Amino acid sequence: MKTRRPVLAAFASLTTLGVLTACGAGDASTETIKSEGKTGGINLSPEQNRVHTPKVDALAARLPEAVRKRGTLILGVSATGNPPLAFHATDDRTLIGVEVDLATLVADALGLKPEFNPVSWENLFVGLDSGKYDAVFNNVTVTEERKDKYDFATYRLDDLAFEAKKGSGWTVKGPEDVAGKVIAVGSGTNQEKILVDWSAQNEKAGREPVDIKYYQNTSDYYLALQSGRIDGYLGPNPVAAYHVLSAGQTEIVGTFSGAGAGLQGKIAATTKKDSGLVAAYAAAIDHLVENGTYAQVLKRWGLESEAVTKSEINPPGLPRTEN
Repeated sequence: MKTRRPVLAAFASLTTLGVLTACGAGDASTETIKSEGKTGGINLSPEQNRVHTPKVDALAARLPEAVRKRGTLILGVSATGNPPLAFHATDDRTLIGVEVDLATLVADALGLKPEFNPVSWENLFVGLDSGKYDAVFNNVTVTEERKDKYDFATYRLDDLAFEAKKGSGWTVKGPEDVAGKVIAVGSGTNQEKILVDWSAQNEKAGREPVDIKYYQNTSDYYLALQSGRIDGYLGPNPVAAYHVLSAGQTEIVGTFSGAGAGLQGKIAATTKKDSGLVAAYAAAIDHLVENGTYAQVLKRWGLESEAVTKSEINPPGLPRTEN
């Protein structure tokens, strides 16, 4: 565990830590996770019965000729991704998750075969810079700094969630609700920046600051939460929603934009700037929204609340960090 430290630059809503797959209402070691009050479940097997859509010639025509002729869409995803984003099925080989499903749908609509390359978080951007990847679908938040080097086509809202022990009776609506609380957060993330800013606001208003804790692994966060050593954990909403469903021991007590107050954060397909691909991605995503397959995928992973009605190309992103 790390003690409180100065804020690092806002990096991404997604931490690069692994998710605890605890036993409970749904045991993540099984091939389908189920939860009380829900029918069906989340399929974790390699046989995904993934949602597909037919090729649309007008969309394919928007691709650069070289990509069209190659016939594949070369995609970067995180090798250590968190469920339900991009992670491995029960065979420890097959990539599954909402990001994989959405990227597959985009490739379908463009008439391309998706080719996934699992790498570390930092190598996703190295691959984009070198032209190795046509796109990254990996919970990448649009930021003003990133727009200098990359083009973005949005496909999900970027939301954060406060997760607390089940039955906590706690609701988080703003800074005053975390005053004096012990909250864990991933270091170097945008959620850390937001939490530190809230703590400063509390101190300025004469309230107690937030006692911020850092751990090395997500499993450590959840163990601390269950033992009562922390009151809550602030992380990406998809990861929190999945953990609530799979473990059955926690609840979400508040959700917020990953961009902070005044701006809704957006998650986007990311490609090298001026690669000529972003317009095709945005058009394909709009088509998926219209034909309903996009909604099917979000529902499959319990992320309906993060749906967009239209893909935006290079929308306002998280503001630049001060040096």
